[in-house]
Amino acid sequence: MSSEYPELTRVIAASAEDSAAREEALRLVYDDLLRIARAELGRHRRGDTLNTRVLVNEAYLKLFEGHAGVFENRVHFFATAARAMRQVVIDYARARLAERRGGGAEHVPLDVLEGAPLPVDEQAAQLVGMDRAMEKLALLDPRLVQVVEMRFFAGLEVKQIAELLGVSEPTIKRDTRAAKAFLQKELEAA
Repeated sequence: MSSEYPELTRVIAASAEDSAAREEALRLVYDDLLRIARAELGRHRRGDTLNTRVLVNEAYLKLFEGHAGVFENRVHFFATAARAMRQVVIDYARARLAERRGGGAEHVPLDVLEGAPLPVDEQAAQLVGMDRAMEKLALLDPRLVQVVEMRFFAGLEVKQIAELLGVSEPTIKRDTRAAKAFLQKELEAA
């Protein structure tokens, strides 16, 4: 994560009304967003048309166009960035699924929180199912969804998530186990 957090917090606050501040915020976090995108796309097979820069650019559009750059602080920013990348990947998976009309999707056990490869093209149905399960989880415990987004979609480590959310590392580990159990149950029921 960027070591320029105080500067980032200031720029994020100014980004709501200032396009120059939005550009500065992007400059401050671009390397972090690239790292997050690389981690996310590292879970997918090579050769997919969704690449690191496309994912960062699409996430940037969702971050600053969809939210008009209104972020309370760096925690809110990085949580929103993780959610934006999740949305981009899910949208991509839905589009791929629509192209294929959903036929022949192979079931793969949920081991995404362990960092196992999950090829978007071949697992589009599972990604869409996971998105539905995460929407249900958000109704029960929004923090669990944040933890999943930050671990799976943003590729952050337990220590980083604990720092961003202001909780202990054991809490993040418990949240990860609870979220994984819930998602596994939902995916098996689907």
